[in-house]
Amino acid sequence: MKVLSMFISDQAFTLRRADDLVQPHDASAPAAPSSSRAYALVAADLFARARAWHTDSGKNGGKNSLFPEEGSVNIYPIMLRVSVTRDTNALTVKISKKDNSAENFKRANKILTADSEPVHIWDFSGRTTFILMNEWNRGPQDTRSSDQEMPLEIHFFDLSEPMANGSNGKKDELSLTMSRSMSNGSIMGMDLDSSGSSKQVGTGLTGLDNLGNTCFMNSAVQCLTHTSKLVDYFLGDFYKEINPHNPLGMKGELAYAFGDLLRKLWALDRTPVAPRQFKGKLARFAPQFSGFNQHDSQELLAFLLDGLHEDLNRVKCKPYYEAKDSDGRPDEEVADEYWGNHLARNDSIIVDICQGQYKSTLVCPVCRKVSVTFDPFMYLSLPLPSTTMRTMTITVFSTDGITGPSPYTVSVPKSGDTKTLIDALSIACSLRGDERLLVAEVYNSSLIRYLEEPSEVISLIRDGDRLVAYRLPKDSEDAPIVVFRNQRMESTLTSFGRKSWKTFGTPLVSSLPDTINGSAISDLFLKIMTPFLVSKDDSSDADHIIGKSSPVDETADVDMNSDATESTSINNNACEDETMTEDGMQFYLINERFPDQRMKIEMDQPIRLTGSQKRLHVVVCWQDNGLEQYNFGSLDNLPEIYKAVLFSRRPQDTCSLYACLEAFIKEEPLGPEDMWYCPGCKEHRQASKKLDLWRLPEILIIHLKRFSYSRYTKNKLETCVDFPVHDLDLSKYIGNRGQQMSNHYQLYAISNHYGSMGGGHYTAYVYHEGKKGWYDFDDRHVGPISEESIKTSAAYVLFYRRIQDDDRLDTETGIDSSDCTT
Repeated sequence: MKVLSMFISDQAFTLRRADDLVQPHDASAPAAPSSSRAYALVAADLFARARAWHTDSGKNGGKNSLFPEEGSVNIYPIMLRVSVTRDTNALTVKISKKDNSAENFKRANKILTADSEPVHIWDFSGRTTFILMNEWNRGPQDTRSSDQEMPLEIHFFDLSEPMANGSNGKKDELSLTMSRSMSNGSIMGMDLDSSGSSKQVGTGLTGLDNLGNTCFMNSAVQCLTHTSKLVDYFLGDFYKEINPHNPLGMKGELAYAFGDLLRKLWALDRTPVAPRQFKGKLARFAPQFSGFNQHDSQELLAFLLDGLHEDLNRVKCKPYYEAKDSDGRPDEEVADEYWGNHLARNDSIIVDICQGQYKSTLVCPVCRKVSVTFDPFMYLSLPLPSTTMRTMTITVFSTDGITGPSPYTVSVPKSGDTKTLIDALSIACSLRGDERLLVAEVYNSSLIRYLEEPSEVISLIRDGDRLVAYRLPKDSEDAPIVVFRNQRMESTLTSFGRKSWKTFGTPLVSSLPDTINGSAISDLFLKIMTPFLVSKDDSSDADHIIGKSSPVDETADVDMNSDATESTSINNNACEDETMTEDGMQFYLINERFPDQRMKIEMDQPIRLTGSQKRLHVVVCWQDNGLEQYNFGSLDNLPEIYKAVLFSRRPQDTCSLYACLEAFIKEEPLGPEDMWYCPGCKEHRQASKKLDLWRLPEILIIHLKRFSYSRYTKNKLETCVDFPVHDLDLSKYIGNRGQQMSNHYQLYAISNHYGSMGGGHYTAYVYHEGKKGWYDFDDRHVGPISEESIKTSAAYVLFYRRIQDDDRLDTETGIDSSDCTT
């Protein structure tokens, strides 16, 4: 076995097994030093004198017999031991310190240092496979390294198929390192042996065994291992770019494992591969993928791309660059600065082909400060249009005394604000030009908050909340309103049969007239209660409903903000002692901050609002005979904002991939949890954010955000996305108009997910360049599939490659959205 360091070409060591000394050698094998020669150790000064004497003899025509014709002989040869690293396809050359002098040990370390050029090992004995099998069959205790040994790992490939070394008469050589790829293009479909001649590899149509819910991994791996630039790279000498010292990487182990798996998938043998070693590396460096639970193929893909990048990062020492704001500079200048800073820290095959750049614009809603940054991306996560919208049901109440309450369902952006919601609701309920809507949240039969701030985000409203909207005159926008709350006598389990006044139903709202007294309050309430009357025979006369008023001082005013109100108020149970008519009801003023404190309203007593008071709160106490005259069903049962129906099947939605892109770049306000610190205001603001594509990668990976999460539920969207196959044109979405690269892409792989959240099954569709057709990769099963069948609602991650303008087809043979299947 011969070890040769390619960076010091004049240093070579010949290693021979002891049993080879007694075996005949081939004529083509390297000649061994003659065993008839004898050597002796002498002191250094004696050796110098002898060399000088023999040198002088040579000058006088004599033959120099100190040095044999074969060259110098190493009395203390460097002793190497070749062993196998368990669970990995790697040979380990171990340099023994105890069998070598200190000088030789240092010399070997220099030659075989990890930072040197790759070490090549050739097996002239043909016994490498035998050594490997013996080492693999040994127990773990047999492979432990001595403290006196320096291990050097050398990875190898395709041991079962020695590469031909040409027809020069030499024996087959097994190169443990791969030769450089051809400089004139792709080597996908062929490999090179140690002599530079080409060797055919497999078609890549090899399946992966499912190790137990690993279909998510198989799907993502098949898409990546059929990315032509990655195939070329990992079939070549990728190991030269391994960065074992990157603290963000995995010491090259993930890259080695992925490269080994890719080579097995592209081997001539199409037997399905069991990716145990690769999964073991995943579990080691990403514990979330350990075990045998189902996972997300996109999450695996994100980890794998980032891990491969760090393992193969060509930057050994990352410089620090402080991110600078645009400060009015041209976008092209700022973008190039950001991209240059990024490449100074990140340079790998993954960055070369998979990373792009987008522009992020933030605008402060207060000072209008604009901040522009340019950030890299590995893939695009596009929302489906249905995931950007939210369905909300709101009950609208009229105050005209004619129309009853009616629920309306509207669709608004999830990132929208109160103004967006009110505008959509105004259209849905056909709001007149002289009307306005007052929207409020109802909880426990009370209005707990009013949605009056136009910029307030609706993301704070939960699906289980209940909203109401009241139609009020537009010209009374600044006028005060009256809020009516209904109460009736009820007994509870803890009251031991004793009844008390309890609030029920939905509060009712109306605008207040200029003159406010008890009669005006009564008339307003009877008017808005008219739609709830049970029969036409009921009288609308207020005296019939209310009865005679109690004698009061007609000159006394009621000031709801004065201390007199609280001093004359009565407790919650005071209505029990009031004398009511046979079908009567009684009105009480309450303080909004202290609702249990109330004061009876007399019909002719004026009521005065003071200061900035905008709302008058009135409690209506009902007796049973009065409740019978009205139907309170629609007041007692308000619908929730959104009520998910279990096991319901909605009609399938369809959308185009371009619609997903539009939703991705649409300007929207940041959520309350993502407040932006404005350098102008020096405060956190809920800024608006706009994204634009700026620099596109050669390989564009698009993730469709099918899975949505809420506080209580998880959901998968079965929307069928109509995506282009032959020509995805992104020209209109690029902010950098000066970019010279093509903005057209062709689809070559799809990761599919079938089923529901937390389960289901993953497969992959891959376009094979050699076969000129699509193939279905379903774990270990691989078979052809028609192009018309690849568009389904299961499409989850799309893989596109850039095509040049002159390579585009004259006509696109795309499939319209009607061809999407479930």
